[in-house]
Amino acid sequence: MVQTILTRLATSLFVIFGASVLVYCIMYLLPGDPVLLMLDPSSATPEMIENLRAQLGLDQPFYIQFANYFGDMLRGDFGKSMINSDPVLPKILEHFPATLALTALSSIIAITIGITLGVLSAIHRNGVIDFIARLVGLFGISMPTFWTGILLILLFSVQLGWFPAMGSDGFGSLVLPAATLGLVGAGFIVRMVRNSMLEVVNEPFIVALRAKGLTERTIMYVHALRNALIPAVTVIGMLIGDLLAGTVVVETVFSRQGIGRIIADALMAKDLPVVQGVVFFTAIIYVVLNLLVDISYAYIDPRVRRAVRT
Repeated sequence: MVQTILTRLATSLFVIFGASVLVYCIMYLLPGDPVLLMLDPSSATPEMIENLRAQLGLDQPFYIQFANYFGDMLRGDFGKSMINSDPVLPKILEHFPATLALTALSSIIAITIGITLGVLSAIHRNGVIDFIARLVGLFGISMPTFWTGILLILLFSVQLGWFPAMGSDGFGSLVLPAATLGLVGAGFIVRMVRNSMLEVVNEPFIVALRAKGLTERTIMYVHALRNALIPAVTVIGMLIGDLLAGTVVVETVFSRQGIGRIIADALMAKDLPVVQGVVFFTAIIYVVLNLLVDISYAYIDPRVRRAVRT
C-alpha cells in the first residue's frame, strides 16, 4: 500500500507541474500588458515602463520567467501581486477558509442527496421516487451554476427573505451558495449511484444473500450499497475538486470573498502571480483528494486490498 501511495505521489508531481505550465502559457499569451495596468498610461514614460518590466522580470524570455517562478513556488514563495504588491500565499491562506467552508458544505449536500436518492431510485425503480431522483439528477447536470444561484436568490432571499443574498458573514450566507453547488454535484452522484446499484442487485451474490434469508433492507443498504460505492467514490472525489473549482462562479454571483473571487479578479487584471498561485494551491488539493480516493478503495472493497498486497 505504501508503494502504491508513493507511486501516486510521483505521478501527482507531473500533474501539478503540467497544470502550472498550462496556466502560465495561457496567461502569457493573453492580450494586454500587466505593466500598463500597474502604471498610469497618461503619465508613464517609456523609461518607467521598461524599468518596471525589468524589475518584475518580464523582459526575460518565457522559459526563464517560468523557471524562476516555479522554483520560487517550490520553496513556498508564491510571489507578490502585480497590482498591489501583496504577498500571494498569505492572501490565499486568508481567503481559503471561506472557500473551504463552501466546498465542504456543498459536498455534504451533494453526497447526502445524491447517495440517498440514488439508492432509493434503484430500489423503487420506475416508481415515483425514481422519477423524482432522475429529475433531480437531470436538473443538477443541466442547469448552469450561475442560473441556479440566481433562482435560489430570487426565491429564498428576495421572495421569502430566509437567507442573505450576498456576503460572507455567518452560516446563513453560506446556505444558498452551498445549495447551488450541492445541487449540481447531487445530479452526478444520483445517476452514478443509481446505475451502480442497478448493476449490483443483479449480481449472483445478491441472489445468494436472499437465499440465506437476509432481509431486503440489509441486502440493499449493507451489501449492495457497499459494492456500488466503488464507482461512486471516484465520482465524489473528482466532484469535490470540481466544486472547489466551481466556486469561481458561485463566489462571484453571491459576492463571497474566497479564492474563487480572488482568481476571477486576478484574471481580469492579468495578475499572473495571483492566478498561478491559486492554480498551484488548488492543484495540490485536487491531487491530495484523488490520493485519498485511491486509498479509500482498499477500505471499501476487500478485493482491492488483497490485490494491492499481492
